[in-house]
Amino acid sequence: MSTGLDAFGGDPWWIVVVKAVLVFVVLVLLTLFNIWWERRVVARMQHRIGPNVNGPFGLLQSLADGVKLAFKEDLIPKAADKVVFVLAPVLVVVPAFVTFSVIPFGPEVGFLGERTPLQLTDMPVAVLFVMAIASIGIYGIVLGGWSSGSTYSLLGGLRSSAQMISYEVAMGLALVAVFMYAGSMSTSEIVAAQDDVWFGLILLPSFVIYLIAMVGETNRAPFDLPEAEGELVGGFHTEYSSLKFALFFLGEYVNMATVSALATTLFLGGWHAPFWIDEVWAGANSGYWPVLWFFGKVLFFIFIFIWLRGSLPRLRYDQFMAFGWKRLIPIALVWIVAVATVRVARNEGVFDGGIRDNPQFWMTAVGIALVVLLVTFLVPDGTQEPEPMTVVVPRSGGFPVPPMPAGGAVRGAAAPLTFRSDVPTARATSGAESEVSNG
Repeated sequence: MSTGLDAFGGDPWWIVVVKAVLVFVVLVLLTLFNIWWERRVVARMQHRIGPNVNGPFGLLQSLADGVKLAFKEDLIPKAADKVVFVLAPVLVVVPAFVTFSVIPFGPEVGFLGERTPLQLTDMPVAVLFVMAIASIGIYGIVLGGWSSGSTYSLLGGLRSSAQMISYEVAMGLALVAVFMYAGSMSTSEIVAAQDDVWFGLILLPSFVIYLIAMVGETNRAPFDLPEAEGELVGGFHTEYSSLKFALFFLGEYVNMATVSALATTLFLGGWHAPFWIDEVWAGANSGYWPVLWFFGKVLFFIFIFIWLRGSLPRLRYDQFMAFGWKRLIPIALVWIVAVATVRVARNEGVFDGGIRDNPQFWMTAVGIALVVLLVTFLVPDGTQEPEPMTVVVPRSGGFPVPPMPAGGAVRGAAAPLTFRSDVPTARATSGAESEVSNG
């Protein structure tokens, strides 16, 4: 049996085609299920019923919505750049599917008479490949907002580019500790390195930072600021309809599955059985059973996405960006230095016995301290007094702000309205007219 990267590259071409088609079908079906699941869970949280008409338990509601979108009128704004407007949704969807090509669903199994790993392909820098391909999806959102010829769409695209790029930095830094601990960037080798203990336990700060960054990266509530309907109507996809809007919708949910699958692979042992089931059942990590464990963990992360959407209000944009640059990134850098120090100390033989000489003990202690520090930043300071508001008086006749009153802004209640006594009011006029008509 081949191990590591040696297990890839020897499959017949038809096996590769079948696995690629299966990955596509699984992602489409998973998207349909996730949409239904989100609507049902949020409905329960809000004491509603949710979809329950189309199919058993309403399972076909997502399919009905997709058919409805396909038959809606497809509009292209007059001011839009038509070529870019059409290509933008494609640039969002295609990278979302491609990133799943290096995600391991299970170990090497017998598949249609051939021995092959339950993974389309792998490479020495597979995680960097995922990050690079996922970055292409940003172009689709930015170009979709720009090409629409709408101010609201443009603002949504600019917000999305700033947000996704910022939180990709924190996400990438969170993965550095995983690379150092696993000694590889290959997804299959990272899963193999978690055979004894999951990285989500010993690299807790990386796990927490990745969880926050993956929600911001996918533009999901409470971080769905590029789509804030209270400010931007619908954000970058305001002008989209029919199948092009459906592609944006599909890309969002596939991206949710992608970051969830990557979190499962890097932090929760990948396809390994949870709760140490393999200690009492030797076959838990062989055959096709690991596929069940893998998708169970992925659905756990999808539930976290749904839970956050149904629980938390949307953040203010400047607070969200400040949290990413001033909190997540510095803590991620401190954690990387701590992990590197512990790894070097272990290699130099500093830890030679006892609990306190165990490197995992110190990494866990530092990790808990950093997580507590990260959580404290989310607690508002009630003693902080608001800064006094500065009134800026523009020059007279300035554009686009109209000239202010000579004495500055008027404060307090508005002056009462007064009417001239020689001009009849609307009520008096209408009363006189009614008397004439009655007479």
